[in-house]
Amino acid sequence: MSFWEYANPRKFLTTSERVLPLVWGLAAITTLVGLVWGFFFTPDDFRMGSTVKIIFLHVPSALMAINAWFMMLLASIIWIVRRHHVSALAAKAAAPVGAVMTVIALVTGAIWGQPMWGTWWEWDPRLTSFLVLFLFYLGYIALWEAIEDPDTAADLTSILCLVGSVFAVLSRYAVLFWNQGLHQGASLSLDKEENVADVFSNPLYVCMVGFALLFIALVLYRTGTEIRLRRMKALIARERLEG
Repeated sequence: MSFWEYANPRKFLTTSERVLPLVWGLAAITTLVGLVWGFFFTPDDFRMGSTVKIIFLHVPSALMAINAWFMMLLASIIWIVRRHHVSALAAKAAAPVGAVMTVIALVTGAIWGQPMWGTWWEWDPRLTSFLVLFLFYLGYIALWEAIEDPDTAADLTSILCLVGSVFAVLSRYAVLFWNQGLHQGASLSLDKEENVADVFSNPLYVCMVGFALLFIALVLYRTGTEIRLRRMKALIARERLEG
C-alpha cells in the first residue's frame, strides 16, 4: 500500500475514522497517567520546590508547539510538490492545535519563570523566538481565513510556513546560536549530568507521548472536518450554478 493513497480524501476519511477511537483512547490514558504521576507522585526539587512540576505541562506543550510547525512544513512541501489537497488541509488543521500548544508553553513558562527569575518575561533568545513563532501561527491561521480561493490560500500559507520554519528552528536551538539567557538548558539530554533525574524524566516521557498522541488525534479529527467542509462548499457552489 502506497503512502500516497491517503492523499485520496475518501481513503483518508475511512482510515482516520477507523483509527481515531484508538488514538483518542491512548492519548487520554497516557496524558492522564503522565500528569497524575508527575504532579502527585514526584518529590519537590531541592532548588525549585514544587514549581518544578510545571515541567510536565511546559516541556510537552513546547515540544509539540515546535513539532506541529514542522509537521505543517512537511505537509506544505507536499502540497507545493504534489498538489495533494489533503496535505494542505492537514497543515491548516494543525495550525490551531500548534497555536494552543504554544500558548500553553508560554503561559506555563511564565508561571515557572516568575519565582525562579523574579520576572514573568525576559527577552532572551528562546523566549523571544517562541513568541515570534506564536505570531506566525496567528498569521498562518488569519491568512487561510482571509483568502477565498482554497488553492491560492494553500499556496500562500505554504510559503508563510517555509518562512516561519526559521523561528521554529530558533525556538528549539536558540541556545546554540546565542548566549543562554535566563532560560535553562534542555531538560532532557543524553548527558546524564544535564538530564533531569529519573524520578522526573520517566513521567515526563509519558506526558510527552500523551501530548504527541493528543496532537495526532486532534489533527486527524480536524483534517477530516476540513475535508467535509470543502465538500460541502463545493456542493453549495454547484447548486448555486445549477439554480
